[in-house]
Amino acid sequence: MLRLVDHAEFVARTSEEIVRFAGLVANADLDAPVPSCPEWDLGKLTRHIGSVHRWVAHIITVRSLERVPSREVDLALPTQRTGLPAWLAAGASPLRAALAADPATNVWTWGPGGTVGWWARRMLHETTVHRADAQLALGLEPEIDAAVAADGIEEFLANLTSFALDNIKGLGGGDSLHFHATDGPGEWTIQLTGEGFTWAAEHGKATVAIRGRLADLLLLSYGRRRAQDPERFETFGDLAVAERWFAATQL
Repeated sequence: MLRLVDHAEFVARTSEEIVRFAGLVANADLDAPVPSCPEWDLGKLTRHIGSVHRWVAHIITVRSLERVPSREVDLALPTQRTGLPAWLAAGASPLRAALAADPATNVWTWGPGGTVGWWARRMLHETTVHRADAQLALGLEPEIDAAVAADGIEEFLANLTSFALDNIKGLGGGDSLHFHATDGPGEWTIQLTGEGFTWAAEHGKATVAIRGRLADLLLLSYGRRRAQDPERFETFGDLAVAERWFAATQL
């Protein structure tokens, strides 16, 4: 299994993703629609991710143990929309400085963890997926490092009960899903229990199985791909189970 475990690597990779994102939108049409985020254009996508970076940096810097409303954070937004790419890039340094704290430092998190280390991992995957959104808007094929994609799938599953548990309970129990990477080590089996779900990074027989590249499996988890795409995925079993799962687990 490909894994990222070093806190410093999460922090460094997050900074790299911010710079990469800013470079993508630097000379782009910020009014271009983002197909994977239907209500947004590139400008709104850029503003969103840059705002999240500054909000998280603030939470860590003040060591808040409670959620801080985003309206209480000075985002220092540019006066002109054309300034958004440079503003996004400028947010990399303060976020990196905040995340460089001891990963065991206690701070508020919306998912299980409550540490700076949780935020470092979260910011890498938040930024990576939205960078992929920007590439899709520009007609580019998202490229995601295999280790990042594999860890992103597990991070998604680890946080899922914090925002989708009620929806998952509604799926009932008994069915299962299996994801299998075709371009590197990576397998995940999910079992629906009726009260939620369990998952393990292992091979297993399931009601439905989906095989694809790690990057595509990550984007599938986030609703950026469709399991019905035969050019990207092989599917076996009851695909309706997968469709219900993805409908219930989207942010």
